[in-house]
Amino acid sequence: MDTALIIAVFIAILNLVVALFYSTVGHAGASGYLAVLALFGMAPVVMKPTALMLNIIVALIGTVRFYRAGFFSWRTFWPFAVASIPAAYIGGSLTLPVFIYKLIVGLVLLYSAVRLFLSAGVDKGKTTLVPIWMALILGAGIGLLSGLTGVGGGIFLSPVLLLMHWAKTKETSGVSAAFILFNSIAGLLGHVSAISYIPSGITYWAPAALIGGWIGTELGTKLLPISALRKWLSVVLVLAGLKLTGEAILLLIGR
Repeated sequence: MDTALIIAVFIAILNLVVALFYSTVGHAGASGYLAVLALFGMAPVVMKPTALMLNIIVALIGTVRFYRAGFFSWRTFWPFAVASIPAAYIGGSLTLPVFIYKLIVGLVLLYSAVRLFLSAGVDKGKTTLVPIWMALILGAGIGLLSGLTGVGGGIFLSPVLLLMHWAKTKETSGVSAAFILFNSIAGLLGHVSAISYIPSGITYWAPAALIGGWIGTELGTKLLPISALRKWLSVVLVLAGLKLTGEAILLLIGR
Protein backbone atom coordinates (compact mmCIF):
# COMPACT_ATOMS: atom_id res chain seq x y z
CA MET A 1 0.00 0.00 0.00
CA ASP A 2 1.54 3.31 -1.05
CA THR A 3 1.99 6.24 1.33
CA ALA A 4 -0.65 8.43 -0.34
CA LEU A 5 -3.31 5.73 0.09
CA ILE A 6 -2.36 5.17 3.73
CA ILE A 7 -2.70 8.91 4.41
CA ALA A 8 -6.04 9.06 2.58
CA VAL A 9 -7.41 6.15 4.63
CA PHE A 10 -6.13 7.65 7.89
CA ILE A 11 -7.77 10.99 7.06
CA ALA A 12 -10.99 9.10 6.28
CA ILE A 13 -10.94 7.48 9.73
CA LEU A 14 -10.39 10.85 11.42
CA ASN A 15 -13.18 12.41 9.34
CA LEU A 16 -15.53 9.61 10.38
CA VAL A 17 -14.80 10.39 14.03
CA VAL A 18 -15.25 14.13 13.44
CA ALA A 19 -18.56 13.63 11.62
CA LEU A 20 -19.82 11.30 14.37
CA PHE A 21 -19.10 13.65 17.28
CA TYR A 22 -20.17 16.86 15.56
CA SER A 23 -23.39 15.45 14.12
CA THR A 24 -24.67 14.49 17.57
CA VAL A 25 -25.36 18.20 18.12
CA GLY A 26 -26.54 19.03 14.59
CA HIS A 27 -23.15 20.23 13.32
CA ALA A 28 -21.57 18.89 10.14
CA GLY A 29 -17.92 19.03 11.24
CA ALA A 30 -16.33 21.55 8.85
CA SER A 31 -14.04 22.98 11.50
CA GLY A 32 -13.00 19.42 12.35
CA TYR A 33 -12.32 18.52 8.70
CA LEU A 34 -10.29 21.71 8.35
CA ALA A 35 -8.35 20.70 11.45
CA VAL A 36 -7.57 17.26 10.03
CA LEU A 37 -6.56 18.65 6.62
CA ALA A 38 -4.43 21.33 8.28
CA LEU A 39 -2.60 18.73 10.36
CA PHE A 40 -1.69 16.91 7.15
CA GLY A 41 -0.42 20.09 5.49
CA MET A 42 -3.17 20.46 2.87
CA ALA A 43 -3.21 23.73 0.93
CA PRO A 44 -6.02 26.26 1.58
CA VAL A 45 -7.22 25.84 -2.02
CA VAL A 46 -7.88 22.17 -1.18
CA MET A 47 -9.16 22.63 2.38
CA LYS A 48 -12.07 24.97 1.70
CA PRO A 49 -14.02 23.05 -1.01
CA THR A 50 -13.25 19.68 0.59
CA ALA A 51 -14.62 20.77 3.97
CA LEU A 52 -17.74 22.22 2.32
CA MET A 53 -18.36 19.03 0.34
CA LEU A 54 -18.14 16.85 3.45
CA ASN A 55 -20.26 19.39 5.31
CA ILE A 56 -23.07 19.10 2.79
CA ILE A 57 -23.17 15.31 3.13
CA VAL A 58 -23.34 15.30 6.92
CA ALA A 59 -25.62 18.36 7.21
CA LEU A 60 -28.14 16.78 4.81
CA ILE A 61 -28.35 13.70 7.01
CA GLY A 62 -28.69 15.85 10.13
CA THR A 63 -31.36 18.09 8.63
CA VAL A 64 -33.57 15.17 7.61
CA ARG A 65 -33.17 13.19 10.83
CA PHE A 66 -33.58 16.08 13.30
CA TYR A 67 -36.58 17.33 11.31
CA ARG A 68 -38.23 13.90 11.37
CA ALA A 69 -37.55 13.67 15.10
CA GLY A 70 -39.42 16.95 15.64
CA PHE A 71 -36.41 19.06 16.58
CA PHE A 72 -36.75 21.91 14.09
CA SER A 73 -38.25 25.41 14.25
CA TRP A 74 -38.97 27.19 10.98
CA ARG A 75 -39.57 30.47 12.86
CA THR A 76 -36.08 30.31 14.36
CA PHE A 77 -34.41 29.11 11.16
CA TRP A 78 -35.68 31.34 8.37
CA PRO A 79 -34.52 34.84 9.46
CA PHE A 80 -30.96 33.58 9.99
CA ALA A 81 -30.96 31.62 6.73
CA VAL A 82 -32.43 34.30 4.48
CA ALA A 83 -29.53 36.63 5.30
CA SER A 84 -26.78 34.04 5.61
CA ILE A 85 -27.27 32.23 2.29
CA PRO A 86 -26.43 35.19 -0.02
CA ALA A 87 -23.66 36.27 2.35
CA ALA A 88 -22.16 32.75 2.27
CA TYR A 89 -22.31 32.82 -1.54
CA ILE A 90 -20.42 36.11 -1.59
CA GLY A 91 -17.90 34.83 0.94
CA GLY A 92 -17.37 31.68 -1.11
CA SER A 93 -16.62 33.75 -4.22
CA LEU A 94 -13.82 35.65 -2.46
CA THR A 95 -10.25 34.36 -2.41
CA LEU A 96 -8.10 35.52 0.47
CA PRO A 97 -4.28 35.67 0.56
CA VAL A 98 -2.87 32.44 2.04
CA PHE A 99 -1.64 34.02 5.29
CA ILE A 100 -4.97 35.77 5.90
CA TYR A 101 -6.89 32.58 5.18
CA LYS A 102 -4.71 30.55 7.55
CA LEU A 103 -5.02 33.20 10.25
CA ILE A 104 -8.83 33.38 10.00
CA VAL A 105 -9.30 29.60 9.86
CA GLY A 106 -6.81 29.16 12.71
CA LEU A 107 -8.76 31.58 14.89
CA VAL A 108 -12.04 29.92 13.87
CA LEU A 109 -10.64 26.54 14.93
CA LEU A 110 -9.46 27.90 18.28
CA TYR A 111 -12.85 29.52 18.88
CA SER A 112 -14.56 26.26 17.88
CA ALA A 113 -12.38 24.33 20.33
CA VAL A 114 -13.38 26.62 23.19
CA ARG A 115 -17.09 26.39 22.34
CA LEU A 116 -16.86 22.61 21.95
CA PHE A 117 -15.04 22.24 25.27
CA LEU A 118 -17.39 24.48 27.23
CA SER A 119 -20.71 23.38 25.71
CA ALA A 120 -22.71 21.30 28.14
CA GLY A 121 -25.80 20.48 26.11
CA VAL A 122 -28.13 21.17 29.03
CA ASP A 123 -31.35 23.19 28.69
CA LYS A 124 -31.90 25.92 31.26
CA GLY A 125 -34.90 28.21 31.57
CA LYS A 126 -37.56 29.21 29.05
CA THR A 127 -36.93 30.24 25.46
CA THR A 128 -38.10 33.37 23.64
CA LEU A 129 -38.61 34.14 19.95
CA VAL A 130 -35.57 35.56 18.21
CA PRO A 131 -36.08 39.18 17.03
CA ILE A 132 -36.15 39.03 13.23
CA TRP A 133 -33.98 42.12 12.70
CA MET A 134 -31.30 40.73 15.01
CA ALA A 135 -31.40 37.32 13.30
CA LEU A 136 -30.94 38.99 9.90
CA ILE A 137 -27.86 40.90 11.05
CA LEU A 138 -26.29 37.90 12.79
CA GLY A 139 -27.17 35.61 9.89
CA ALA A 140 -25.43 37.87 7.36
CA GLY A 141 -22.27 38.06 9.46
CA ILE A 142 -22.12 34.32 10.10
CA GLY A 143 -22.86 33.57 6.44
CA LEU A 144 -20.03 35.77 5.17
CA LEU A 145 -17.54 34.20 7.56
CA SER A 146 -18.80 30.75 6.62
CA GLY A 147 -18.24 31.33 2.91
CA LEU A 148 -14.80 32.85 3.46
CA THR A 149 -13.46 30.04 5.62
CA GLY A 150 -15.32 26.96 4.41
CA VAL A 151 -17.35 26.23 7.54
CA GLY A 152 -21.13 25.94 7.67
CA GLY A 153 -21.60 28.46 10.46
CA GLY A 154 -23.28 26.16 12.96
CA ILE A 155 -20.36 26.48 15.36
CA PHE A 156 -21.27 30.19 15.64
CA LEU A 157 -25.06 29.93 15.43
CA SER A 158 -25.53 27.24 18.09
CA PRO A 159 -23.94 29.12 21.02
CA VAL A 160 -25.87 32.26 20.06
CA LEU A 161 -29.20 30.40 20.09
CA LEU A 162 -28.42 28.76 23.43
CA LEU A 163 -26.88 31.74 25.22
CA MET A 164 -29.71 34.05 24.12
CA HIS A 165 -32.32 31.41 25.07
CA TRP A 166 -33.80 31.43 21.55
CA ALA A 167 -33.92 27.62 21.34
CA LYS A 168 -33.43 24.52 23.46
CA THR A 169 -30.54 22.14 22.85
CA LYS A 170 -32.09 19.66 20.42
CA GLU A 171 -34.07 22.35 18.58
CA THR A 172 -30.78 24.21 18.23
CA SER A 173 -29.30 21.07 16.70
CA GLY A 174 -32.08 20.81 14.13
CA VAL A 175 -31.91 24.48 13.17
CA SER A 176 -28.10 24.39 12.98
CA ALA A 177 -28.09 21.34 10.71
CA ALA A 178 -30.36 23.03 8.15
CA PHE A 179 -28.46 26.32 8.50
CA ILE A 180 -25.16 24.54 7.83
CA LEU A 181 -26.58 22.66 4.84
CA PHE A 182 -27.76 25.77 3.00
CA ASN A 183 -24.70 27.83 3.92
CA SER A 184 -22.34 25.09 2.73
CA ILE A 185 -24.16 24.75 -0.60
CA ALA A 186 -24.12 28.53 -1.08
CA GLY A 187 -20.42 28.74 -0.17
CA LEU A 188 -19.52 26.01 -2.64
CA LEU A 189 -21.65 27.51 -5.42
CA GLY A 190 -19.93 30.84 -4.81
CA HIS A 191 -16.66 29.28 -5.94
CA VAL A 192 -17.66 26.36 -8.17
CA SER A 193 -14.26 26.23 -9.88
CA ALA A 194 -12.73 25.20 -6.53
CA ILE A 195 -14.42 21.81 -6.85
CA SER A 196 -11.66 20.83 -9.28
CA TYR A 197 -9.17 21.13 -6.41
CA ILE A 198 -10.90 18.50 -4.28
CA PRO A 199 -8.37 15.62 -4.06
CA SER A 200 -9.05 12.03 -5.12
CA GLY A 201 -9.07 11.08 -1.43
CA ILE A 202 -12.67 12.35 -1.31
CA THR A 203 -13.70 8.87 -2.51
CA TYR A 204 -12.66 7.62 0.94
CA TRP A 205 -13.54 10.71 2.98
CA ALA A 206 -17.12 11.17 1.74
CA PRO A 207 -18.35 7.66 2.69
CA ALA A 208 -16.53 7.96 6.03
CA ALA A 209 -18.27 11.27 6.77
CA LEU A 210 -21.63 9.77 5.72
CA ILE A 211 -21.22 6.82 8.09
CA GLY A 212 -20.08 9.06 10.94
CA GLY A 213 -22.94 11.49 10.32
CA TRP A 214 -25.50 8.66 10.29
CA ILE A 215 -24.28 7.24 13.60
CA GLY A 216 -23.94 10.68 15.19
CA THR A 217 -27.44 11.84 14.27
CA GLU A 218 -28.82 8.53 15.53
CA LEU A 219 -27.27 9.34 18.91
CA GLY A 220 -28.12 13.04 18.74
CA THR A 221 -31.83 12.58 18.10
CA LYS A 222 -32.21 10.12 20.97
CA LEU A 223 -29.52 10.95 23.55
CA LEU A 224 -27.85 14.04 24.97
CA PRO A 225 -24.35 14.69 23.58
CA ILE A 226 -21.46 13.10 25.49
CA SER A 227 -19.55 16.20 26.54
CA ALA A 228 -16.41 14.34 27.59
CA LEU A 229 -15.86 13.00 24.07
CA ARG A 230 -16.40 16.44 22.54
CA LYS A 231 -13.81 17.88 24.93
CA TRP A 232 -11.24 15.40 23.65
CA LEU A 233 -12.14 16.39 20.11
CA SER A 234 -11.48 20.03 20.98
CA VAL A 235 -7.81 19.15 21.56
CA VAL A 236 -7.46 18.37 17.83
CA LEU A 237 -8.96 21.75 16.97
CA VAL A 238 -6.51 23.53 19.28
CA LEU A 239 -3.52 21.78 17.70
CA ALA A 240 -4.63 22.59 14.16
CA GLY A 241 -5.63 26.15 15.09
CA LEU A 242 -2.25 26.84 16.65
CA LYS A 243 -0.52 25.29 13.63
CA LEU A 244 -2.37 27.49 11.14
CA THR A 245 -2.07 30.71 13.12
CA GLY A 246 1.64 30.03 13.62
CA GLU A 247 2.10 29.47 9.87
CA ALA A 248 0.15 32.65 9.15
CA ILE A 249 2.37 34.68 11.48
CA LEU A 250 5.51 33.25 9.88
CA LEU A 251 4.18 34.07 6.39
CA LEU A 252 3.33 37.59 7.54
CA ILE A 253 6.82 38.09 8.99
CA GLY A 254 8.40 36.84 5.79
CA ARG A 255 6.44 39.23 3.56
